[in-house]
Amino acid sequence: MASLLGIFARLGGIAALILLVVTLLSQLITLVGFLLVAVKVAIVVIFVAVVILILLAILRDRSRRRREADNF
Repeated sequence: MASLLGIFARLGGIAALILLVVTLLSQLITLVGFLLVAVKVAIVVIFVAVVILILLAILRDRSRRRREADNF
Protein backbone atom coordinates (compact mmCIF):
# COMPACT_ATOMS: atom_id res chain seq x y z
CA MET A 1 0.00 0.00 0.00
CA ALA A 2 2.80 2.40 0.90
CA SER A 3 4.65 1.63 -2.32
CA LEU A 4 1.48 2.33 -4.29
CA LEU A 5 1.15 5.74 -2.61
CA GLY A 6 4.82 6.44 -3.36
CA ILE A 7 4.28 5.66 -7.04
CA PHE A 8 1.21 7.89 -7.20
CA ALA A 9 3.12 10.67 -5.43
CA ARG A 10 5.92 10.52 -7.96
CA LEU A 11 3.52 10.41 -10.91
CA GLY A 12 1.53 13.28 -9.41
CA GLY A 13 4.70 15.32 -8.98
CA ILE A 14 5.76 14.68 -12.57
CA ALA A 15 2.27 15.54 -13.85
CA ALA A 16 2.28 18.75 -11.79
CA LEU A 17 5.66 19.75 -13.23
CA ILE A 18 4.50 19.07 -16.78
CA LEU A 19 1.33 21.14 -16.26
CA LEU A 20 3.39 23.95 -14.69
CA VAL A 21 5.76 24.00 -17.68
CA VAL A 22 2.84 24.05 -20.12
CA THR A 23 1.19 26.91 -18.23
CA LEU A 24 4.40 28.92 -18.07
CA LEU A 25 5.07 28.39 -21.77
CA SER A 26 1.58 29.55 -22.71
CA GLN A 27 2.03 32.67 -20.57
CA LEU A 28 5.41 33.27 -22.18
CA ILE A 29 3.86 33.00 -25.65
CA THR A 30 1.15 35.47 -24.61
CA LEU A 31 3.79 37.89 -23.28
CA VAL A 32 5.84 37.67 -26.48
CA GLY A 33 2.70 38.28 -28.55
CA PHE A 34 1.85 41.34 -26.47
CA LEU A 35 5.38 42.69 -26.82
CA LEU A 36 5.29 42.19 -30.59
CA VAL A 37 2.02 44.12 -30.81
CA ALA A 38 3.49 46.88 -28.62
CA VAL A 39 6.55 47.16 -30.88
CA LYS A 40 4.37 47.28 -34.01
CA VAL A 41 2.19 50.02 -32.52
CA ALA A 42 5.30 51.99 -31.53
CA ILE A 43 6.66 51.71 -35.08
CA VAL A 44 3.38 52.99 -36.54
CA VAL A 45 3.24 55.89 -34.06
CA ILE A 46 6.83 56.87 -34.84
CA PHE A 47 6.12 56.69 -38.58
CA VAL A 48 3.07 58.93 -38.24
CA ALA A 49 5.07 61.38 -36.11
CA VAL A 50 7.83 61.55 -38.73
CA VAL A 51 5.31 62.16 -41.51
CA ILE A 52 3.67 64.95 -39.49
CA LEU A 53 7.06 66.54 -38.78
CA ILE A 54 7.92 66.41 -42.50
CA LEU A 55 4.61 68.06 -43.39
CA LEU A 56 5.15 70.76 -40.77
CA ALA A 57 8.65 71.43 -42.12
CA ILE A 58 7.28 71.74 -45.67
CA LEU A 59 4.53 74.13 -44.57
CA ARG A 60 6.95 76.19 -42.48
CA ASP A 61 9.32 76.50 -45.45
CA ARG A 62 6.49 77.56 -47.77
CA SER A 63 5.38 80.16 -45.25
CA ARG A 64 8.94 81.47 -44.88
CA ARG A 65 9.41 81.69 -48.66
CA ARG A 66 6.09 83.50 -49.01
CA ARG A 67 7.11 86.06 -46.36
CA GLU A 68 10.49 86.57 -48.07
CA ALA A 69 8.76 87.10 -51.41
CA ASP A 70 6.38 89.64 -49.84
CA ASN A 71 9.26 91.57 -48.28
CA PHE A 72 10.98 92.21 -51.62
